[in-house]
Amino acid sequence: MLDFSEDRNRDEQVALLQSELLRVQDLYLRALADLDNFRKKVQQDHAKLAYAGKREILLKLLEVVDSFERALEQTAGLPDSLAEGFHVISRQLRNILRGEGVTPMETLGQAFDPELHEAIATVGDGNQNSGTIVAELSRGYLWQDELLRPAKVSVAH
Repeated sequence: MLDFSEDRNRDEQVALLQSELLRVQDLYLRALADLDNFRKKVQQDHAKLAYAGKREILLKLLEVVDSFERALEQTAGLPDSLAEGFHVISRQLRNILRGEGVTPMETLGQAFDPELHEAIATVGDGNQNSGTIVAELSRGYLWQDELLRPAKVSVAH
């Protein structure tokens, strides 16, 4: 009589090994997916940090631009070469900002928008409709069509 117990034992071992192989393969695929998700998360975090850092630097640069604009208002009486030097530096700063996608907002005569403007004062101006911006105290800027800094304005009431 033939003994098939060895074959049956071998078939059970093969089935167990195939089952274990499928389990390990599943773990491997899950680990690959987890790694891919982790890589994407790190890239997103890196992009957010770079964006926040760039935004912070641009805001500080706007303070320098504001100072230059105030200085340019006081160039009357200065030697022409010195006044021209201020103008050149001011243009360089504005070109850097433009190159980074920063654009100044036009506010005078526009309707007040609390999402874009910060009202510092209201003034009675019979020549303007209520809610119209009549003075700009600090220029506002957009960055890639997103508000970088709101304009500080006076609004007619």
